[in-house]
Amino acid sequence: MASPPIVALEIGTSKVCALIGEDREDGSLMVIGTGECPSAGVRKGEVIDFTMALERCKEAIGKAEEEGQVTIRQVHLVLSGSHIRSDVNRGTVHITNEDREITGLDIRAVGEAARHLHLPPEREILHSISQHYYVDQQPGVMDPEGMEGTQLALDTLIIHGGASVMRNVIRVARTAMVDVQDAAFGGLCSALAVLTREQKAAGVAVIDLGGGTTDYLGYANQIMARAASTGVGGDHVSNDIVVGLRLPMKQAEQLKVQHGSAVPVPAQRNHTVSLPADGTFPGRTVKLADLHAIVNARMDELFKIIRADLEANDMLYHLGAGVVLTGGGAQMSGVVELAEKVFNMPCTIGQPRAVSGLSQITGGPAYAAPLGMLRYGIMTRERGGAAPSLKDLLRKIFTRKEGA
Repeated sequence: MASPPIVALEIGTSKVCALIGEDREDGSLMVIGTGECPSAGVRKGEVIDFTMALERCKEAIGKAEEEGQVTIRQVHLVLSGSHIRSDVNRGTVHITNEDREITGLDIRAVGEAARHLHLPPEREILHSISQHYYVDQQPGVMDPEGMEGTQLALDTLIIHGGASVMRNVIRVARTAMVDVQDAAFGGLCSALAVLTREQKAAGVAVIDLGGGTTDYLGYANQIMARAASTGVGGDHVSNDIVVGLRLPMKQAEQLKVQHGSAVPVPAQRNHTVSLPADGTFPGRTVKLADLHAIVNARMDELFKIIRADLEANDMLYHLGAGVVLTGGGAQMSGVVELAEKVFNMPCTIGQPRAVSGLSQITGGPAYAAPLGMLRYGIMTRERGGAAPSLKDLLRKIFTRKEGA
């Protein structure tokens, strides 16, 4: 019997997107339905107007149901925003067996210890991802079962976020009359959609350039080593254009999309674009050199923020496969060239892998996060449900919603 479809829901700053996908026997993903609409009531991945966010969420789900000819009752939710951070936590247990052999029970015990990170009450764990084991201080052990030792330790990457921020996004989905089956960090989802096993092994960073935030995730030394998000996104570029060129937001956004470039274009230095009058804003002519300078300054700042964080976490020089760009911002002209300059390494646009169906969804980087969420949903279903930390988060939301 075929498995039921998986539904990914992303309530972003610029758009709300619902994708319906089915897994195939060959491991590929088929997108059978999509619903999308402009976002409202969300800023930097955080809900600021519950009613408006809810309306757009219902609209996107309704469109996906109509196109996919299914009734959506459960969703897998993409979570993003500058509130999401990561820390590496080490758990340690002593081996008490008489022969000092490490067993499956020891491995489970050290896993529990490594997931026990003390966080402030306003923080909640979203993911706990195992990195390397240590047997009596011997580093880099991948599978310690059957080995001999007196002490077993495990490093775990803990991805956590603002509790109320995540709860409010989940509440929007639940109020739209769907059950949140699972949730995952947007940067992790993008990596699942576009990276190959070889890239992860060589070391790689994925940067998802969103409308309100930029998520990023890195692999180094054979492990997932860093996950974070910054509150700088495409809306910062648009706002800079509004201020720098004295334009209304609608024209600034159109100008960015149609003529923006992350690097100056010498051949267009003397080119101009004529803009019609818009309300109280008179018609005017804009120099492309000025537009490109504004876009370049903000994008250069964004990439340098991420570079500094990767460098501070000893990752920058372990990225043998370079940097992969996803998200709507990855479609901007010149963005690869600028990223290569800032990171001083090869950079590419991430293309979703092993996906078929709707060409406008599967053919580019803008939908990497929800496509990766479909893959994540399939993985967690095969494992028997959400990860323990996420189950705890959902349980707290559900019990509070029900007044327990």
